[in-house]
Amino acid sequence: MHRIKACGLAAFAVLSACSFNVLADENTALQDGHEYMLTTNYPNNLHVIDLATDTVFKTCKMPDAFGPGTIQLSPDHKIAYVLNNHYADVYGVELDSCKQVFHASITQKPGEKARSMFAFTLSHDGKELFTIANPTLMLNDRYEVQQPRLDVYATDAGMDAKPVRSFPAPRQLTIMQSGDDGTLYVAGADVYKVDVKTGKFDVLIPSRHWKRANYASPDVLYVWNQQTYRHDFSLLYTTAKFKDKKQDPLTAEYLYGLFSIDLKTGKTETTDFGPLTEIYFSGMRSPKDPNLMYGVLNRLAKYDIKEKKMLQSATLDHSYYCISFNKDGNKIYLAGTFNDVAIFDADSLKQIGSIKMPGGDMAITTAQIFVR
Repeated sequence: MHRIKACGLAAFAVLSACSFNVLADENTALQDGHEYMLTTNYPNNLHVIDLATDTVFKTCKMPDAFGPGTIQLSPDHKIAYVLNNHYADVYGVELDSCKQVFHASITQKPGEKARSMFAFTLSHDGKELFTIANPTLMLNDRYEVQQPRLDVYATDAGMDAKPVRSFPAPRQLTIMQSGDDGTLYVAGADVYKVDVKTGKFDVLIPSRHWKRANYASPDVLYVWNQQTYRHDFSLLYTTAKFKDKKQDPLTAEYLYGLFSIDLKTGKTETTDFGPLTEIYFSGMRSPKDPNLMYGVLNRLAKYDIKEKKMLQSATLDHSYYCISFNKDGNKIYLAGTFNDVAIFDADSLKQIGSIKMPGGDMAITTAQIFVR
């Protein structure tokens, strides 16, 4: 079945004056070598966007309820895993057919209700899926908050997946990615490396507990779990750099910075990249120039990391939460909030397009761009 979306109200009066966007059938396969973008939105859609034409290629209808719509891709880019149903379930959707092939409930024990706060990803080989469950025991007269846990699922477990291993986990864990050697990297109060066979958590990058001389403790709010062309795991922080040991906030330099892990080598980086002039919800380095850093929320901005200065900024029609690059690094795609994806030239920061999503708000979706 084809879905047809009219370009405006004029379609009701003069069809010949209106262009149409014809979406592919749900069973239409993606093409090898093509670059695509995935995003989700209300009421409960998973959209595939063709970046050759910057149009919606097709839409997969998701089960149950929407939210948060966080997406992670299998290494072969054939299955999209979506944390949804009010943070309570992970679904695996075969992109070529829109068929659901995997389902895991974050709640696993009788009497509990559990949610994952954006905390899930795939292993480097795609054979396992990791989630952090935050359970609460629902008793007749009270609720009891339980120990969080790292649950490990086999991705071939089908529609009623159960953990093959479970381990106690620290509190306040969010986004995560898997390294090429099988190490799991998880963001929380600090950034941890995890042995997924033993469940051992070790601090890899001190965040709350860093000891940078004359720096305030960093503040981190980052829930966009993106798989990047640079093959890194990164998140933003803000901090204050004091003039001296007096730590006078009136003379401090307020900065944006980047925690980053190279998923191939495990090498870490803690780097200030520019002045804190405004808040960004997500940021990403350019795939073609790692010295260029971009951030987005109410504006789109570009930074020179070495010089630690803003180079350019662009005004936006509205806020966008999630920033992405195409593989060539010459186009920026902004998702989240409403139901449109804005497209900008990465060099000039001029807007060059917009893609309207069928349905409603994308809210805090995590978009992913990939080559099949």
